[in-house]
Amino acid sequence: MSIVYEKENQIFHLQAKDTSYVMGVIRGHLTHLYWGRKLNQYGGSRKIIWKDRGFAPNPDDLDRTFSLDTLPQEYPQTGNGDFRNCAYGIRDEKGGRISDLIYQSHEIVSGKEPLPGLPASFGNDNEVDTLKVHMLDQISGLKVELWYHVFQDQNVIARSVHFKNTGKEKVTLTKMLSMSVDIREAGFDVLTLYGAHNNERNMDRRPLKSGTIQIESLRGTSSPQQAPFMALLRPETTEEFGEVYAANFVYSGNFIAAVQTDAFENTRFQMGMNPWNGQWLLEPEEEFHTPEVIMVYASEGLNQMSQTYHDFYQNHLIRSQFAKKIRPILINNWEATFFDFTEEKILEIADKAAEVGAELFVLDDGWFGKRDDTKSSLGDWTEDRRKLPDGLKGLEEKIHEKGLMFGIWLEPEMISIDSCLYRKHPDYVLHTPGRPYTFGRGQLVLDLSRKEVCDYVIESISNVLDCARIDYVKWDMNRHLTDVGSGAFPAERQGEITHRYVLGLYRILDTLTTRYPDILFESCSSGGGRFDPGMLYYMPQTWCSDNTDAVCRMKIQYATSLTYPPITMGAHVSGCPNQQTGRQTSLETRGYVAMSANLGYELDLTRCSQEELKQIKQQIDFYKTIRETIQFGRFFRIKNPFDGNLAQWNFVSEDGKDVVGFYFEILSRPASPVQIMKLKGLECDAYYQDMETGNIYGGDELMYSGISIPLCKQDFRSKCYHFQRIDENSFL
Repeated sequence: MSIVYEKENQIFHLQAKDTSYVMGVIRGHLTHLYWGRKLNQYGGSRKIIWKDRGFAPNPDDLDRTFSLDTLPQEYPQTGNGDFRNCAYGIRDEKGGRISDLIYQSHEIVSGKEPLPGLPASFGNDNEVDTLKVHMLDQISGLKVELWYHVFQDQNVIARSVHFKNTGKEKVTLTKMLSMSVDIREAGFDVLTLYGAHNNERNMDRRPLKSGTIQIESLRGTSSPQQAPFMALLRPETTEEFGEVYAANFVYSGNFIAAVQTDAFENTRFQMGMNPWNGQWLLEPEEEFHTPEVIMVYASEGLNQMSQTYHDFYQNHLIRSQFAKKIRPILINNWEATFFDFTEEKILEIADKAAEVGAELFVLDDGWFGKRDDTKSSLGDWTEDRRKLPDGLKGLEEKIHEKGLMFGIWLEPEMISIDSCLYRKHPDYVLHTPGRPYTFGRGQLVLDLSRKEVCDYVIESISNVLDCARIDYVKWDMNRHLTDVGSGAFPAERQGEITHRYVLGLYRILDTLTTRYPDILFESCSSGGGRFDPGMLYYMPQTWCSDNTDAVCRMKIQYATSLTYPPITMGAHVSGCPNQQTGRQTSLETRGYVAMSANLGYELDLTRCSQEELKQIKQQIDFYKTIRETIQFGRFFRIKNPFDGNLAQWNFVSEDGKDVVGFYFEILSRPASPVQIMKLKGLECDAYYQDMETGNIYGGDELMYSGISIPLCKQDFRSKCYHFQRIDENSFL
């Protein structure tokens, strides 16, 4: 059992692979004591030193040393003496907002039960143990269970919170975070990921001296502006050295993450649902579950943190059977045709796709209703016979005859004013009655807080997936939520709509992915607008960004790898000059960047020269030889493109026998130095053969001496190295 309870001192010691997490009950309050490197046992060395602090209120007037304002709590409230950021808030029927959770009891069990209606990590009885700490606010009757899930072979602790109103009156939850940790130290750097559409997941590392650093999304999704990830780093922490305390939110809606350092150099680290427009009314006996936070501790830098997340998500979060399956190389027609295509044109592209060795053809936007632009037809999921005279069925049969799998684009959460669905059901639109619509991309959002709307989406999309042999679905969402409100709920529940929307989406995804387990679903929100663990639970890969410029993608994919493995990233080779930047980049570099994830192409292959087609075929053939290493191997970041002119990373296969390294130099420079690439993750005593030159090197040499990169007068250049481990006796 990875959870030990010391009854005499009321100490909980949670032990993951190389991590300890220690809590205690002090005067009825669950108190945080330690989170860090694994301890064989906790003997109380990190005891709390009590001191009378000025302006720190005291629950007991006879003891001025004890105050909630200085106590390191596990789930802090507000209004009764703690002036720091709270983890939850309530409002009772009389308007009172004070709460005080007192420890009642706990349970320790093997295994992990699902979170009702929510994506969450999973594990069997031999992999994970669960601690449930029962807390009670005796005046309101609010019962709160803090759930801790300890994964024995991972440096992972998953947290969530369960609320139940056991009182006789209504209670409104005004804030309900999933995680709060009080660390009795300060001086951390804070790492977050920020950006915009086409510029997702920029790395921001800044010191926290005092006060609060907070990130959030109010867009109804996890958003490209801020990712639901935050990490605390020691100032000396690098990729391979130093401590990391990280949190990633398994949720696809509004979120908040914050870290606060108080006047006494204590650090409060929190994550959960955003309280803005995110309240929840609990009638007597009603319950509420918060989404899950995945907490990772690493003692050996950011790369260790990342590999922990990668392995954990592959084995304990992605539910799809495709988590362990090779992902196909695809051709998507979007940038080749946009809305303007015919069946004949699609088949011409498919012919070329088969010739170069692609495995999947994806028909993007424009195949349904009268969809000739972004202004119409969303919600009308019926084939456009003008473009597809034989429908999806006829097209997919012809595609399959060419030896290709067949996929389609969908945007099921949206509705167009110019649609049969809107004309029949204008009430299906997410909106605040009496207020005008706010449009995005010419479209509105369906009210997924309503069961009947979710039922319509499930039925209409099922009809599409039943009408033809569909192997792949690209599930898009091209705007965020505005005008949030619903005519289906009373005024006192309007603050619940954003979360109810997400719950409705999860119900849809759960139903469809369960009903069609053999379809590979890829999440997309104009690229990286909703790249989060919640979506990965249902869909094992995400279109990483609409920005297909190879140079920009170096940064986007590099930062995405902090929490998500390359197999979860869709990456395509696009045309030149690039649509987003106008940049001219070689096909080689575009290919190597895309090969660092799940490879695809958005080129009009019918307009490519014979030389280009030859090169594309060579890229695909090569990728097939390294694909398992890329998709299932360990990933190592080497050079950070945010810090300079270079990007470098490498992959090592699961068995350690195959190594693939990628080198990128953005701008050519006069009098440039000779660059060295030092690989990571190899065996020092093993030998590796360069598959291009035949040269043989020791693993220690490749890691510590490194590879000299040939000089070249070229912007946006790249180099790929492929090594295979060989038997020492074969050449000695």
